[in-house]
Amino acid sequence: MQSKFKALSLSYKNAPVEIRELVSLDESAIRSLLTKLKDFFSLTDTLILSTCNRTEVYYSHELDLSTEIIKLVGLEKGLADTITYLEYFDIFQDDKSAINHLFRVAMGLEAQVIGDMQISNQVKRAYQASADMDMAGPFLHRLMHTIFFTNKKVVQETQFRDGAASVSYAAVELIEELTSNTHQPRVLLVGLGEIGEDVAKNLVYLTDAKVKISNRTYSKSQTLAVEYGFEAIPFEDSFEAMKEADVIISSVMKSEPFITKGLVSTFDIKSYKLLVDLSVPRSIDTAVEDIPGVLLYNVDNIRSKASETLSQRTAAIPQVEKIIDENIGEFYDWKKEMMVSPTINKLKNSLEQIRKEELERYLKNADTQHFDIIDKITKSMMQKILKVPVVQLRAACKRDQAEEMIDIINDLFDLEKQQDRKNA
Repeated sequence: MQSKFKALSLSYKNAPVEIRELVSLDESAIRSLLTKLKDFFSLTDTLILSTCNRTEVYYSHELDLSTEIIKLVGLEKGLADTITYLEYFDIFQDDKSAINHLFRVAMGLEAQVIGDMQISNQVKRAYQASADMDMAGPFLHRLMHTIFFTNKKVVQETQFRDGAASVSYAAVELIEELTSNTHQPRVLLVGLGEIGEDVAKNLVYLTDAKVKISNRTYSKSQTLAVEYGFEAIPFEDSFEAMKEADVIISSVMKSEPFITKGLVSTFDIKSYKLLVDLSVPRSIDTAVEDIPGVLLYNVDNIRSKASETLSQRTAAIPQVEKIIDENIGEFYDWKKEMMVSPTINKLKNSLEQIRKEELERYLKNADTQHFDIIDKITKSMMQKILKVPVVQLRAACKRDQAEEMIDIINDLFDLEKQQDRKNA
């Protein structure tokens, strides 16, 4: 049973966005890195998670491979002197801390926006990549399914995932709610600064919407449009695009309103036009609300909704941590059982080998009836002999003394030599 589970984590907590961008891994890079780890170090239980806020590698090995893994990340990204980035990583050297960290990440406790709903899907995709490449053994399979079960309990039994706790996600949730009766709502996002870019990433969840994005730097619009399947338009065409949009999201930094009442009054509004102002100072003139059919929401309205959600999530943290602790405990019970399984199997095989040899030795000329009777009796005897050491091994697991008991049974029954003779 693999017990040397480790992790290294670079996240928003220790690394600025410039560093996170440098080591961020896309899907093809993750698969390439998994291949290298398998080829160079014969790793099996390995998971690579890379998002905008973190890049993490979880692996099982006797040795600390942190430096080697960081060098391989650098090789994958074409970076020189990647060892200098070691200071930005948190290193988890023992399985308990690595497992606990993975649980906390997967539940959203370590997310920049606490309870982030995207992280569970990102963890599932990371696990799928490992499974597809045969980089997940029994340990990682069981660990990940325990995490998915824990996540389900958190969703069902707490308020930790309720509502939207980030301004950008709350804005998108508001748009989804207000356009629910509109077939393929037309959404225009103008301005791709930090919050605008974050909104763009969340707009992918409006699967029915037709999204256009615009930015003063057109190349940035094009890059995001390609990544998320949107349409990029030049900034100078954004005013024309506003006329046909059902939803206009403004994240433009200007000292005076970018969208004025005079501009909006020229629009032919057949049913409604939703305006969402995410700028500070505000980029949409509040007087637009006087125009029939116009709905205006600003960053304060949305932040208030997000803050209320965040308070609920924060209050649910103790409950989430309790669920995590319970499920980690159950995982460790399984892990301990798995630790003694090879010894139990070796003991069974050793006794079975002795039984067969003795039957062959003394019953060469026995008839079938007598052989079957003695075969049945000796099997029953063997099961009774096995019962005590098996019970003792499992009891030792619960006392965290499995390793000592394994050594005693190995010595008592000479199992290592028995195994060597069998393999010879």
